[in-house]
Amino acid sequence: MGKIEAKVNARRRSAWAGTAGVAVTLGVTELLAGLSPSIPSAISSIGSYVVDVTPAWLESFAISTFGTADKAVLGLSMVIVALLFGWLLGNNSSVSPWPILIGFALFAIVGIAAQLGDAAAETGIVVVSTLIAGVVGLLTWYGIREWTKPKERDVTDGDIPSIERRRLLLAVGAAATVSVLMIGVGRAKIRSRAEAQLEALDLPVPFTAEKDPTGENDFDLKLVAPIVVSNTTFYRIDTALVVPAIDPEEWTLTIHGMVDKEVVLTYDDILNMPLVEKYATLACVSNEVGDHLVGNALWTGVPLPDILNLAGVQPGADQIVGRSVDGWTAGFPTELAFDGRDALLAVGMNREILPANHGFPARLVIPGLYGYVSATKWITEIELTTWDGFDGYWIPRGWAKEGPIKTQSRVDRPKSGGRIPIGTYVFGGVAWAPTVEIEQVEVQMDDGPWQTAELTEPLSTNSWIQWAFETDVSEGPHTLRVRATDRTGQTQSELRVAPRPNGAEGWHMIRFVATT
Repeated sequence: MGKIEAKVNARRRSAWAGTAGVAVTLGVTELLAGLSPSIPSAISSIGSYVVDVTPAWLESFAISTFGTADKAVLGLSMVIVALLFGWLLGNNSSVSPWPILIGFALFAIVGIAAQLGDAAAETGIVVVSTLIAGVVGLLTWYGIREWTKPKERDVTDGDIPSIERRRLLLAVGAAATVSVLMIGVGRAKIRSRAEAQLEALDLPVPFTAEKDPTGENDFDLKLVAPIVVSNTTFYRIDTALVVPAIDPEEWTLTIHGMVDKEVVLTYDDILNMPLVEKYATLACVSNEVGDHLVGNALWTGVPLPDILNLAGVQPGADQIVGRSVDGWTAGFPTELAFDGRDALLAVGMNREILPANHGFPARLVIPGLYGYVSATKWITEIELTTWDGFDGYWIPRGWAKEGPIKTQSRVDRPKSGGRIPIGTYVFGGVAWAPTVEIEQVEVQMDDGPWQTAELTEPLSTNSWIQWAFETDVSEGPHTLRVRATDRTGQTQSELRVAPRPNGAEGWHMIRFVATT
């Protein structure tokens, strides 16, 4: 083997060994995070920082493109970038170890800084765990590089490059497998901690309860979203890469700012207050016309006015700011908590303890407002301040400060591009206008007249409704449009408006084919 070829092979071995070293480092960090609640996930912590510094247009693009999978895409992208970083470091460390030593040191500093931004992090434990992960990663790099190096005894085999490749493939494959297993175990441990806490809790019987939906409240049409969306299928949009695992015995809610007195409530304090049930539809401002980042559920909680009255709202405090344990914030006008729209500090969802991914132990539910200005999950603070005194997380990123949900409707049945049988067919979908209700839904087949659809009875003024329209359909391609009118008399505009900065507008239209 010539000297040039030997150098090339050495760089290749070192590069792939560096990739394996980073993979193992990530695996160890996630495993340790699963073993100790004092060690936040490094991937999630760094990811949260990345989300915070990501340009608003890119965040909006990610949500509109990937929907509820945006976090998985971000996490995978970060892992890929880290592995490429390891490859470059290893490639430049075939002769001297300094590049990879410096690179891992920088990696450790970034990881520690990001992890310490988590409220549950303990500095000493985080530093030690990061050092352990880094050392294991470096040893992996060194071990693979040395093990795959040709030995004198290999010369007699006559195919040194082949031996190198086999060893390298085996070593990198083993490192990747171990890393995936460690990440899987770590994430499973984190989830199990949260699930164990939830399973040990019971949701108290509410002081006032809503009726269960009856058959007349649901057309029971295939493909049409149910009136009450289950906890497992309810959409989730937030900035947390990993759902916070919060100990309810240590969690508190602080009401402060422009109040007569600061109040700190424990989880038990809230559960012992008179609880109510309210149906309410929530929607994400990034929801495109016809998309599914919207849902209706039965929420159990304490009326927000009751919480605020414990502290006493001072004159001039015209904004309520919610803060999450992960630092996320949202603000809305104080008057909307007191105008009768059933604003809640929710602790339950569909008669179950609030699921971790929807905000356990408590969250805000403010009907009629998009989530980005109101729906603080994992809430730990409520601050009373002035309207000009604070901007929530999304406002500096180019979204409107006020976010009332716009009247919208959607075709669910059939799916766009689908095929249906010719003859009589029942079209269906949902429509929503929280706090003002839907008055009428109309559909238009092809370029024909607008015709009125049948509606379900609303569960509350804040709930969406289903619509259904039965008609005969001839063979061939067709289009179907839908529009809704709310009880204020406002009908959806045909003009398409993008979600940014304050919500999408326009009629939802689908194309389908009727065939035998």
